[in-house]
Amino acid sequence: MRTPTNRTVRIIPFQHSYSTGGDTTPLLSRWREKLERMKVIDWIEMFVPCSRWIRTYNWREYLQPDLVSGVTVGIMLVPQSMSYAKLAGLQPIYGLYTGLVPIFVYSVFGSSRQLAVGPVALVSLLVSNVLGNFDSSGELYTELAILLSLMVGILECTMGLLRLGWLIRFISHSVISGFTTASAVVIALSQAKYFLGYSVERSSEIIPLVKSIISGADQFSWPPFVMGFTILAIMLIMKHLGKTRKSLRFLRAAGPLTAVVLGTTIVKIFHPSSISLVGNIPQGLPSFSIPKEFRHVKSLISTTFLITGVAILESVGIAKALAAKNGYELDSNQELFGLGVANIFGSFFSAYPATGSFSRSAVNHESGAKTGLSGIIMGLIICSALLFMTPLFEYIPQCALAAIVVSAVIGLVDYEEAIFLWRVDKKDFFLWTVTCATTLFFGIEIGVLVGVGFSLAFVIHESANPHVAVLGRLPGTTVYRNIQQYPEAYTYNGIVIVRIDAPIYFANTSFIKDRLREYEITVDQYTCRRGPEVERISFVILEMAPVTYADSSAVQALKELYQEYKSRNIQIAIANPNQDVFLTLSKSGFIDLVGKEWCFVRVHDAVQVCLQYVQTSTPSPKTPHLSLHNSTSFSERLNERMNRKEDLTAAEMESGERERILSGDADPIMQPLLARKYHK
Repeated sequence: MRTPTNRTVRIIPFQHSYSTGGDTTPLLSRWREKLERMKVIDWIEMFVPCSRWIRTYNWREYLQPDLVSGVTVGIMLVPQSMSYAKLAGLQPIYGLYTGLVPIFVYSVFGSSRQLAVGPVALVSLLVSNVLGNFDSSGELYTELAILLSLMVGILECTMGLLRLGWLIRFISHSVISGFTTASAVVIALSQAKYFLGYSVERSSEIIPLVKSIISGADQFSWPPFVMGFTILAIMLIMKHLGKTRKSLRFLRAAGPLTAVVLGTTIVKIFHPSSISLVGNIPQGLPSFSIPKEFRHVKSLISTTFLITGVAILESVGIAKALAAKNGYELDSNQELFGLGVANIFGSFFSAYPATGSFSRSAVNHESGAKTGLSGIIMGLIICSALLFMTPLFEYIPQCALAAIVVSAVIGLVDYEEAIFLWRVDKKDFFLWTVTCATTLFFGIEIGVLVGVGFSLAFVIHESANPHVAVLGRLPGTTVYRNIQQYPEAYTYNGIVIVRIDAPIYFANTSFIKDRLREYEITVDQYTCRRGPEVERISFVILEMAPVTYADSSAVQALKELYQEYKSRNIQIAIANPNQDVFLTLSKSGFIDLVGKEWCFVRVHDAVQVCLQYVQTSTPSPKTPHLSLHNSTSFSERLNERMNRKEDLTAAEMESGERERILSGDADPIMQPLLARKYHK
């Protein structure tokens, strides 16, 4: 298609208000208005999110899939909860307690309809890590794990109520991937003692674990090794078939139950003495009790924040993804509040910290769960197991529970993410590698701190060194783009057009000033230049559309830059600032300093005006010299022309036609944008 060459180009008047900003309504007033608009049903849904799906529950369509998914995941949860409790250093019964009360409470206060809450491998490892200095067989260890649940719940509720979930956005996904990969390796090695038949040092670092495994090799026992790896292989095959074939999806959820049944059957038949068993598990529901040992709160604070971070990053992320797939909205802060309430109530019934499980939530979704009723069914399965089935759990082999843990964490080893990052972004690959390595060799807390530290360092660096581009005009258009991205774009002699692609604030003002000075004296070799032959820069046009915010430091920096330019007879022009930024510049006096007539809607408008000055200031017997800092008469005459709707076309401006475009009027202000002798 041929591009029309007679597109009309006009200078659009700049119409921002100089006295009022965008949204000046105080935050408290907006909240008050929002609360006044809320109805009774809105208040109920805010405090009891389950009322949303209860009111619209379709018994014919939803009941059967909710029952099927609840039973499926509930059967999967029973052996998993006991396995994760062992990973946390607790008795298996506490895993069942953690899968009981929190799941009921979350069904009421949580906003996700498919998230499966309960004990998970990563949180269990964090609990074991923070309580590593205490005797896992003692009562104090158990009390501290329960206290940790209360602290995590309080922090999650607080962050949810204050809507602080956005803080975790500063942690890169590559950091989380590296951390979970390293944690999965540590978890798998920590379960080696159940496969090898001898004790292994409890540690969150890989070197002590490997040393302990090697040093105890003379105590190796074949029966648990053979049983454990046989059960693990069967589970992995079932998981693979369940993922790859839709007709066999039930195998994915049946894996843990198969491991328990198979292991228990072998023990009952052969009675191997070298295979350790779970042992006696108390029968009945947990009793109400207040967490104790508050004197140890200080030592648990760091892990409390870590577990809460995991809850936000993984549980809330999973919940939002499932909500999008099932066609309903989910509030991240409400979700965080629901997890917090579940942990608080769970701590009163002997539960350690619970959060959303990726594997169980995926199975719950694949099984067709429609509402939180599936979670209630899961809770009833756990309740039935505690009331009637605990005598059967006594003969479960420890190696079978270890196989369940290893099978679950294998999916956390995200080597594909590392390959992807290496191919796409070396910086993120570096973050992944550093986080993974430090977590493996120096422990979980140091690994997280180093990963988060590097992540924040990259954020600060990017913020303090924003992208600043020189713009050029695309041939045949009035569009201005980065000359490095579009080499065919051309610039104009005597004019530099710069776009700042970030908010301007105290951290990046020096960088932006340095770049502007650099562009003033640097002539780009990769673009052609048009316009009058001049020896120096006379105009700097700032494209400020991407600038969403400017603070007082930015204003001061711009004033200093203006004074520098003024001393060298260079005029600043501003193009398309948003209303809030323009208000800030106006209140500070910067707009009055530059001149309101040097604010434009479009970059092209600014270029038209600046080129008129460059042409008329070029030494010529027919062209008088104009002062850059006295442009009132020019603007008035230009606006008068615009009010009379007398336009120049793009073709006329580019071609340099010398004929009188406006009949009977030879005003030099409305001459073509570029004369033919300047067009190169």
